[in-house]
Amino acid sequence: MFDIITIGSATLDAFIETDEASIVSVSSINSKKEFMSYPYGAKVDIDKCDFQTGGGGLNTAANFAFLGFKTTTIVKIGDELQGQNIIKTLSKFGIDQSNIIKSKIYQTGFSIILTSFQGDRTVLAHRGANSHLEISDINFEAIKNSKWLYLAPLNGNSTKILDEVADFAESHGVNLAINLGTSSIKQGKENLMKTLKTAEVIILNKEEASLLTGLDVRPDTKNEKFSSEIIHPDIIRMLKEISSEKSKITIITDGKNGVYAYDGYKFYHCSEFPAKVVSTLGAGDAFSSTFVASLEKTNSNIELALKYASVAAASVVENFGAQGGFISFEEIENRLKLHPEFEVTIISECLQS
Repeated sequence: MFDIITIGSATLDAFIETDEASIVSVSSINSKKEFMSYPYGAKVDIDKCDFQTGGGGLNTAANFAFLGFKTTTIVKIGDELQGQNIIKTLSKFGIDQSNIIKSKIYQTGFSIILTSFQGDRTVLAHRGANSHLEISDINFEAIKNSKWLYLAPLNGNSTKILDEVADFAESHGVNLAINLGTSSIKQGKENLMKTLKTAEVIILNKEEASLLTGLDVRPDTKNEKFSSEIIHPDIIRMLKEISSEKSKITIITDGKNGVYAYDGYKFYHCSEFPAKVVSTLGAGDAFSSTFVASLEKTNSNIELALKYASVAAASVVENFGAQGGFISFEEIENRLKLHPEFEVTIISECLQS
């Protein structure tokens, strides 16, 4: 029996860092977007290059295992050298390997991560075998006997397994946490209703939440100062629209602005934990997996789980790579003691009505 099973992607990642990357902001009355840019037609020098394993299914499984949970992961890789690197990561973290699917047809997924001087990144992704996870690849017997099922972002044809896997988890009393990802969301909310309704925890970043709901987070204008609100009213609307039932937990992450959550009764805002940012890659996986692990550890204490997860994410962004900054629950608690001012703001829904 496993404590946690993750399903998602596994990739070999190439990290590319150069100070010649520029950040370009484009604003309109309803939105603001930022783009990473390089001189067109130029040869750009690389300051640092590194190769590591990654992917949502692998990153979260590694963190769950690091935190002491008996973990297995269902990911699809190629039968080549890159795939062997994935296997080495599983061995390193003590993750059960019995549910790895090796494809004779598709290559292991590969990503190029372009890191900016601010620490944020743009990812060029070749999905490979990650796009071809099938229902026949899923070990339903293992899921039936686990406590939690964590669905990391899926892409391509792999998104077709969502409803059946979610339905199975619900029918067998397995807690489901899901980080949807853009590919799944592009199917349309109507195609995700079963998955959304069955999940105990739904986690998205602000951009994914906007795509799912069709709502934008409006910037301040001369007449309206949304930034003065503890939680932006458009974030409130997103949380309520995504949340399917009371007692379900919906989370929207928003980078340096922190994290927002809603449990059907209360809204939560947890600010970003102090960190010296090296790379933001893997922060979302670290936050999501630590949050779910903390719910299990603290008997579903949302406030404490948000704090634990924020500390874990901050540790990851201080390192180059998605798996280099993992910390234990004991270390998380030690870091929280050093920052007694770090608290979660809780607002009753009735005060927002």
